[in-house]
Amino acid sequence: MDKPIIAPSILAADFANLQQEVEMLNESDADWIHIDIMDGIFVPNISFGIPVTEAISTHAKKPLDVHLMIEKPENYVEAFYKAGAASISVHYEACPHLHRNLQQIKDLGCKAGVAINPHTNVQLLEDIIHDIDIVCMMSVNPGFGGQKFIEHTYAKVRQLREIIVDAGAHTLIEIDGGVNQQNAKPLLDAGANILVAGSFVFKSSDPKDTITSLKNV
Repeated sequence: MDKPIIAPSILAADFANLQQEVEMLNESDADWIHIDIMDGIFVPNISFGIPVTEAISTHAKKPLDVHLMIEKPENYVEAFYKAGAASISVHYEACPHLHRNLQQIKDLGCKAGVAINPHTNVQLLEDIIHDIDIVCMMSVNPGFGGQKFIEHTYAKVRQLREIIVDAGAHTLIEIDGGVNQQNAKPLLDAGANILVAGSFVFKSSDPKDTITSLKNV
């Protein structure tokens, strides 16, 4: 098994020392930096937006993986691309014209992702799986960090991996929410490729060591 892509979520970082936190990630074994954008409408929380993303990009040496938990993402993807995004994920539940959304992201030169909430059936992605670079599978209800991992996620990962393999697609499976040292290996064994970890990394006594431990799980 190839080593997983580790994408620490900056949402759990110390915002008073954001540059230092980004520089720590630059020096770590992290592969990507996960950016959670929340609008207070699609999810019951507000995080940060384009200016903060741009500031992170100024110091980041790792690709920015932008996760848009917002309504009408098509109005903002170009701005996030210009702010430094390498990949942009939009929510299935927020996109009645999902194929068009994915093409918009790809036309900008970004990897195109689809995020799905815990209640959303993975089979709904079957018809467009070839157009999706990343499926960001929420393993907690979106909106807040530090939540408990939803155990049914393992079954959903296995189902999605089967869809990807049967279609001959190259879609990556990203797990976002409650990832830790205990569930990392079972998630990878089920078929996940990318692990997003927020509180588990940034609240640990040695974030760089924690990232390394996830990378080598």
